Amino acid sequence: MERGEKVHWADVIAEDLIKTGRRPVVATGISPSGPIHIGNLREVITADAIYRALHDRGAEDARLIYIADTYDPLRRLYPFLPDSYEEHVGRPLSAIPDPEGCCESYAAHFLQPFLESLDELEIDIEVYRADLMYANGDYDEAIVKALRMRDRIALIIDEVTGKVTSHDWSPFNPICKSCGRLTTTIVTGFDTDRMIVSYRCRCGDENEVPVRGGGKLTWRVDWPARWAILGVTAEPFGKDHASAGSSYESGIKLSREIYDYDPPYPIPFEHVLLKGKGSMSSSKGVTITISEMLSCIPPEILKYIMIRVKPEKHIEIDPGLGLLNLIDEYERLDIGSVRSKKLSATKKSLMIDVPFRHIVNIVQIAEFDAEKTLEIIKRGGYRVDDLETVRRYVEYAKEWLERFAPQSVRFEVRQEIPREVDEIPPEVREGLVELADFLMHEGIDAEMVHQEVYAIAERIGVKPKEIFKGIYLSLLGRKSGPRAGWFLTSLDRDFVVRRFEGVER
Repeated sequence: MERGEKVHWADVIAEDLIKTGRRPVVATGISPSGPIHIGNLREVITADAIYRALHDRGAEDARLIYIADTYDPLRRLYPFLPDSYEEHVGRPLSAIPDPEGCCESYAAHFLQPFLESLDELEIDIEVYRADLMYANGDYDEAIVKALRMRDRIALIIDEVTGKVTSHDWSPFNPICKSCGRLTTTIVTGFDTDRMIVSYRCRCGDENEVPVRGGGKLTWRVDWPARWAILGVTAEPFGKDHASAGSSYESGIKLSREIYDYDPPYPIPFEHVLLKGKGSMSSSKGVTITISEMLSCIPPEILKYIMIRVKPEKHIEIDPGLGLLNLIDEYERLDIGSVRSKKLSATKKSLMIDVPFRHIVNIVQIAEFDAEKTLEIIKRGGYRVDDLETVRRYVEYAKEWLERFAPQSVRFEVRQEIPREVDEIPPEVREGLVELADFLMHEGIDAEMVHQEVYAIAERIGVKPKEIFKGIYLSLLGRKSGPRAGWFLTSLDRDFVVRRFEGVER
């Protein structure tokens, strides 16, 4: 690292992990109980940044793993589900049908687009599915140990939470063979020689299930058990898991005292907020999915949004003008230092050397035609020849304009003279004709046009804002628009001259 170079928070964590002498295994996990949104993504991108920082420091044996909590139960009937899914509440996500019938299960329906988004973000991650881990026997030993040490586990949880577990509580939740739920069963006995667990269900069923794939450890026990099973040494998690009495606090004790394993390095992070709506939540409908955001901006930008601040600070996302400000910030970065391997992808970058704000305006002038967009970009002095990349940016801008842009940013160049030109005073119309004459000169640029507007306003005795208003009324049929000098030099010159001369008549 060069002297004076700012140290990124991920580098600090990586250094701490290397000092422990343990093989770095950075874990992350999300329950696919609904659309996986960009708030969830902070956990994965945080883990990825640390993983990349480890590799930067020579930890070639570092691993980045993701545990899909596909064995979690459906907690309740979420607003995005049909009423018929009430019958599936309490069943494992992997055992519930896909609500749209396109995937093998409910869990797969929400997991698949998330994994596709990770591929687009070029986050190379080892994926574990919890239902398969239980079915394959990865948890067998942990389950048996938990059943045998039930009283000790209950005492630890009581000490941490300050509550008292019920007499029939068990660290293992069997899946009822009758109703398929794992939230309504009570363990009535177990036989570790036969590897079976007996249960009674609220539905009235009394039966037994195998340890392997017949149920699931409760979350407070499942989490430390998986640390030991997978050798996890670092893990980001939401701040709610790090508070007093939380699952991480009990996990520390359970990991050491039950599973004889040193708990992982904790990386608690703050929530991602949606401006004006609070924390993102699929169940409450307060969300922007990862695929939605990636349809509007390049992957590098989304990564930057997530790792630009330390994990312990919250991120507020304004997908409108606030997003443009963040893109501006990214575009001003020193490519050689700040855009490190934590941001850049291993494949060819999709970034283009034209400010995104310009692209947003250019595509509207070009009516979302990639070839016209490229023509205007070149007219502005930018050296861009890759039509396919420009085409990608046309799609980014179009999606952002349709999904998130405020009305003030959207415009349409009128092909015919708008009726609104009737609002332009005669003296301003004369000023537009003068401006048309000026535009006929060769070699003029945006700043020269801007200065000429002020000069014309002074000559004809009006305020400059009246000329600007006349420009926008003539071309857009509204009183405001993109920065005038840039706007006029981006348009076809003959078109603008004819329009201004037509307005004067």
